[in-house]
Amino acid sequence: MNLVLLLPEDLIAPDRARLAGRRLRHVRDVHRAKAGNDLAVGVLGGRMGQGRVVHLNDEALELALELDREPPPKLPLTLVIAVPRPKVLNRVVAAAASLGAARIVLLNAWKVEKAYWASPRMKPENLCEQLILGLEQAKDTALPELRLARLFRPFVEDELPGLLDGGTALLAHPGGGGSVPGPLTGPVTLAIGPEGGWIDAEIKSLLEAGLRPLDLGPRILRTETALAALVGKLF
Repeated sequence: MNLVLLLPEDLIAPDRARLAGRRLRHVRDVHRAKAGNDLAVGVLGGRMGQGRVVHLNDEALELALELDREPPPKLPLTLVIAVPRPKVLNRVVAAAASLGAARIVLLNAWKVEKAYWASPRMKPENLCEQLILGLEQAKDTALPELRLARLFRPFVEDELPGLLDGGTALLAHPGGGGSVPGPLTGPVTLAIGPEGGWIDAEIKSLLEAGLRPLDLGPRILRTETALAALVGKLF
């Protein structure tokens, strides 16, 4: 945790916060903070700054706040990611948030098993927790927009073209050809398939929606690895 991210309900005054639970334990056991120490803090959806520890015990942490700066700007990036395996999902969502994506769409695909959608990790409360973990890692307070698209064709045909917004739209797929265009201007939409790849019909639909192929080379990468590699190349 590089940032103690405060929720609005943690504020007991405009310049004072009290928290417990996971964040208290992290500050106490990992940061080993004591009264008088300063911590990097931010309010979810708000400003960032410093929090001075004024009280800390096993039940609660109280901070005096000085919030004097805005969070880092979001990347002009929409990620369209085929839902990964449940044990990978948390890492992918947290990584997308920490990289600064403005919008994340979790999309169904032929090689996404139906059971993935029923996983407890797809519940809104878990997805929100992973987004928050990503913000804490990256020292950010602004949540990206998160959308779930359970129906591939209606999303690609009816919604996706409106998200492209005249910017650069890229379809990541091994063997698809295409390299990173440059220099990039305007918003970027990047579609990343399941670990088994998009099927031909999905590739055709995505290309018809306005995406251009992008190939990272012959290696088959895990979703979270491909995500980091692609965002690094684009930005």
